[in-house]
Amino acid sequence: MQYRRLKKNRDFNILFRKGKKVFSPYLTILYIPSDETVMGIALSKKHGKAVRRNRIKRLIRAAFSECMDKLPFTCTVVIMPKVAESYSFDDFRASLLSAFRRMQK
Repeated sequence: MQYRRLKKNRDFNILFRKGKKVFSPYLTILYIPSDETVMGIALSKKHGKAVRRNRIKRLIRAAFSECMDKLPFTCTVVIMPKVAESYSFDDFRASLLSAFRRMQK
């Protein structure tokens, strides 16, 4: 199963205004039900320099593509990581799975 990437600023703004929030230990997830699965990542400069931010985004994309089949329904999702000392693939995967369990239509 594939997903599209959310890229346009207006699409992010719609989710920030109308999306529902789900919290997990390492992530905050905004979502809106939609016809297909679309994922975007919102990351601020508080997380570090560009190399660190890009690594965080790669880890989140890998974790999302692995856990995507556990989504309860197709939706548009924005994932925002919380600031932490270190990040790992396993932490992001566990946080995504716990957030997906709490999502409801």
